[in-house]
Amino acid sequence: MGQTDVNIVLCAVIAAALQMTGAAVIIRRDTSCPDIVTREQWGTKPAKETDNITSLPVPFVVLHHTHRPRFCNSSEDCEAAMRTMQYMHQDLRGWFDIGYNFCVGGTGNVYEGRGWDVQGAHAPRYNNRSTGICFIGDFMDSLPTPEMMEAAKDLIQCGVERGSIAVDYKLLGHRQVRDTLCPGDTFYENITTWSHWDPLADVVTVTHT
Repeated sequence: MGQTDVNIVLCAVIAAALQMTGAAVIIRRDTSCPDIVTREQWGTKPAKETDNITSLPVPFVVLHHTHRPRFCNSSEDCEAAMRTMQYMHQDLRGWFDIGYNFCVGGTGNVYEGRGWDVQGAHAPRYNNRSTGICFIGDFMDSLPTPEMMEAAKDLIQCGVERGSIAVDYKLLGHRQVRDTLCPGDTFYENITTWSHWDPLADVVTVTHT
């Protein structure tokens, strides 16, 4: 057994021991990924149903802001925001689950929503061909923290490397595919400077977010 194998085994043993004691464990699912807080760790309810994306890698990444819940800057507050979003989406709107594939909190922690390769409910006509990433907060007049933006960029690169997101993906703000202010004026202006942003305008007016 090589040193790498030994390290993997040790990490697995330590993680199992921490979980047995009830301690929260942030799992790094891929060496190129940011740390991802799993659904179990933020206190999810089960999805009512799951639709896997059948054609991978997806050609689009769509960025959002929550508006509400508001900005969170601690693990406790961000985990509560995830539970609130799931309640809003699943119980009030009748969706299968929280709408986004991933969310990013104020400290740069990434929270698993529907996760990789699962169809979201965040962008009409793009749900089955995109990964939806939501920034927790209202970014009409301010930017997400540098840690949030860096974590999202790392997450996208991770998706490319694992084969979930196309190498030549197109990056979009939510307002480019439906009639909405999301992801906020200030943040959207910043997004247009990101690598892979595409000036696509394919807006449709719908009756739900």
